[in-house]
Amino acid sequence: MQGSFLRFYVHEGHRYRGRLVWEWLLEEANGFGIRGGSAFRAMAGFGRHHVLHENHFFELAGTLTVEVEFIVTEDEAGKLLAHLKEHPVRLFYAQIPATFGILSPDRAD
Repeated sequence: MQGSFLRFYVHEGHRYRGRLVWEWLLEEANGFGIRGGSAFRAMAGFGRHHVLHENHFFELAGTLTVEVEFIVTEDEAGKLLAHLKEHPVRLFYAQIPATFGILSPDRAD
């Protein structure tokens, strides 16, 4: 199938309506019938302000990035992005063309 790899980048402590944004994104996508999504916490990185953030024991929580990913059809991507634009929450995302499918050989074992 053809579609999109849709990835959102949010700060781990960023909240919207009392929820962590990465949790809220997963819940919103699930409500739209998206077949799956994942959230990953970054080990290190920097953003538009060029400040390097790293995962150290003594670092304050909430400064690293969480990546929230979905592999979706073009229709699903359009509907989800349109829905998210209706909410006053700042989201940076990347949408990359993707080919996806399932490999499942029939086996007797």
